[in-house]
Amino acid sequence: MKEISITTQFSVFDSLTELPSEIQNLMEQAVAVRKNAYAPYSKFRVGAAIILDNEKIVLGSNQENAAYPSGLCAERVAIFHAGAVYPDAKILKMAITAASDTNKTTTPIPPCGSCRQSIAEYEIKQDTPIEIYFMGETGAIYKSASLKNLLPFMFHKKFL
Repeated sequence: MKEISITTQFSVFDSLTELPSEIQNLMEQAVAVRKNAYAPYSKFRVGAAIILDNEKIVLGSNQENAAYPSGLCAERVAIFHAGAVYPDAKILKMAITAASDTNKTTTPIPPCGSCRQSIAEYEIKQDTPIEIYFMGETGAIYKSASLKNLLPFMFHKKFL
C-alpha cells in the first residue's frame, strides 16, 4: 500500500479592502448580483462575477426552482453565460460571495461540487488556471490560484 499526500495553498485576505483593486471591484459586483438571487427555498443567496481575458465581466446569481435539481448555482450561471456569449474568451478570475437570509455567513463559502466540476471543465478547456476568490457575506476572502486546489482529483475529458 502507498499513501498519497495532497497539499493545497490559499491566500487569505482579512477584508475586501486588502484585495487588489481589480479583485475588490469584481467581488463588489458579486455582492451586488447576489441580491438578485432567486432563493425562496434555501434563503441562501450566492453571487458570482467573472473577468475574461477580453476584459468583459460576466455575472451570475443562484436561481432556484421548486423542482430542486432544476435550479442553478451562481457560479454555473456565470460560467455558462460566459461560455455562451464569449466562447473564445478565457476566464481569468472568479469572485464568489454567499449570504443567508436567516443567519450571518462570516466564513468563506467555496463552490459546491457541481460548480467545481463545471469550473474544471473550463480551466482544462482553456489550459489556463482560473483564480477563484470566495467569501461569505462578510469576513475573510480566500484565494485559490487554480481550481485544482479545490478539486485535486478532477474528472476530465482525458478519462473518456
